[in-house]
Amino acid sequence: MDYGKLYLIPSPLGDGDPAEVIPGPTLALLQTIKTYVVENERTVRRYLSRAGLKGHISELKMVELSEHTSEQEVEAMVSLFEGGAPVGLISEAGLPAVADPGAALVALCHRRGIEVVPLVGPSSLMMALMGSGLNGQSFAFRGYLPAKTDERRSAIREIERTSGQFRQTQIIIETPYRNDALLSDLLAGLSDTTMLCLAADITLPTQFIKTLPVALWKKQHLTIGKRPCVFLVLK
Repeated sequence: MDYGKLYLIPSPLGDGDPAEVIPGPTLALLQTIKTYVVENERTVRRYLSRAGLKGHISELKMVELSEHTSEQEVEAMVSLFEGGAPVGLISEAGLPAVADPGAALVALCHRRGIEVVPLVGPSSLMMALMGSGLNGQSFAFRGYLPAKTDERRSAIREIERTSGQFRQTQIIIETPYRNDALLSDLLAGLSDTTMLCLAADITLPTQFIKTLPVALWKKQHLTIGKRPCVFLVLK
């Protein structure tokens, strides 16, 4: 069977001009791909329109892959590659398959011998780590913490213990509407000397990256609001 390649296509972290954060060769590649696997079709349509495909979106085939997609539906996506045509994978924001359901498609391609081609683009997690000044030699991505308050506070204590034990930066993300609840719990649960970085709206004009000990954050009375934010902790 002659299979096409899977291209892992990065997307902007906001609604700005894609050319500001996406390399030219990647934007040129978008002009040649007719089939996309996407986390959210509406978002991808806006992205591709801004990337130079306005007026041609209706010519594209888009298949959604989200956290609700079943294993059987993912397996069936192998048919997209038959005939040798390329397929693009685009996530909601940033890099596909990183903290993203698109990893299931990448795993399928490896099982079926389909070539996977990752492309350069913005990663909010790595850019936050770069800008934090915290330990970039040893770090762990913890993803989302539990939504329930007691469980979240328990997780924060465990994260601080792990960070101190391994001298390891802990990277956390949250649904934007819960940002300030998480920040409140971090300030209440972490030691005053623990370092905390907040990295919000990365690559956007409103970008905010700041690292302080918890004791100093408590004096800031900061409100993050409903914007994308990465939280980094180092005991």
